[in-house]
Amino acid sequence: MSILSNSLAQADIETALHPYTDARAHAEHGPLVITRGEGVHVFDEAGKQYIEGLAGLWSVGVGFNEQRLVEAAHRQMQALPYYHSFAHKAHEPSIRLAEKLVEMSPENLTRVFFTNSGSEANDTVVKMLWYMNNALGRPEKKKFLARAKGYHGITVASGSLTGLPANHRDFDLPAIPVSHLSCPHFYRFGAEGESEAGFTARLLAEAEERILAEGPETIAGFIGEPLMAAGGVMPPPEGYWPGIEALCRKYDIVLIADEVINGFGRLGSSFGAVHYGFTPDIMVTSKQLTSSYMPLAAILFSEAIFDAIADNSHKIGTFGHGFTASGHPVATAVGLENLKIIEERDLIGNAARMGALMHRQLAPLADHPLVGEVRGTGLIAGIELVADKPARTPFDPARKVGIKAFEIGHEEGLICRNTGDTLALCPPMIVTEDDVERITARMTRIVERTWDWVRAERLVG
Repeated sequence: MSILSNSLAQADIETALHPYTDARAHAEHGPLVITRGEGVHVFDEAGKQYIEGLAGLWSVGVGFNEQRLVEAAHRQMQALPYYHSFAHKAHEPSIRLAEKLVEMSPENLTRVFFTNSGSEANDTVVKMLWYMNNALGRPEKKKFLARAKGYHGITVASGSLTGLPANHRDFDLPAIPVSHLSCPHFYRFGAEGESEAGFTARLLAEAEERILAEGPETIAGFIGEPLMAAGGVMPPPEGYWPGIEALCRKYDIVLIADEVINGFGRLGSSFGAVHYGFTPDIMVTSKQLTSSYMPLAAILFSEAIFDAIADNSHKIGTFGHGFTASGHPVATAVGLENLKIIEERDLIGNAARMGALMHRQLAPLADHPLVGEVRGTGLIAGIELVADKPARTPFDPARKVGIKAFEIGHEEGLICRNTGDTLALCPPMIVTEDDVERITARMTRIVERTWDWVRAERLVG
């Protein structure tokens, strides 16, 4: 096959291996080639306009084609296109962004380490805690607690923390010592007749039992997304996070909030930890940090963790970890400008207001015979499709109902994401009332058309 091709789609099929994609199916169907973006919209090579209902990958907070970010990148490219932060080197953009992140985060988080992605950041957190515990004379304190259906990335360590089977299967993961607790989703995993409070109590009892069974002295950290997103848009039950925090304090376990999707206003609050009322020892951020205009992630952590790492680096001569592009000057300059835009335009407040509107307008779908639950918080929503509404019975995954709904979404001009048979929405934080009305109207049509297809295929009785 020729690499040179007049067709972008054909060239892609002949040369690329895509993430999170069935490679053989891709060769058959080809890509949707997106050529430009503007505000909440993106356009394909034929000129068709789509509302980007997932903000790219839960990440383009300020929308597409924000000229202030383009200009910030251009200015930095002209001044200093690249420099590193190894061996006592620094540059102004990363210094100022670290300063800004400390200012806007919970008071106990006083230090910042930059990586290029959330996956790298969570991988780094694992190494940081191993390094810290070795320094503190606790070499056995290396295990992690995570949750089924949690998502923390795809590198070896972060992919091990992730609690999704597709991220483990045939990759020989988990490859680090991690124990996955039950998924805290009341609709799907609450017992018959169990109250939400009872579900929370059961999950906290399970967590404490697991801690005691593993041995608190062996557990380094507990990691979780405040609101679980990629696993299916699952807000925690009432009281869950304060209860988890209490257990971490009781047993000296570092509490890690994975804010890669939740952070910088997505839930209508500054961070998910703030929204749900708990204080992490480490907070991992990415995605909306730069609105994904540049690859960047930031780990925020406490002074106590910094002190242990710093003392050991002095003792052995180095903290032997980092990346060529850690704190890249262009990425950090874009991140700093992006956070200014979020503050100046009150996009956190807009996410709260427009999120409330989005959930009010999606609420009637809860009565649809195909819909088991409509859920979410702020500008994140999930619509779970089920085979039997009263029994909450899911469809056979082999029937690919969620994938069919996703494809119908493209026809309707709305890009969403199916996580199994849950349709996820996470639009840019700049959405207006008109945008929300169009999103919810198109989602309603997607559900109706999927219902017609389900009945035509005789997938329900």
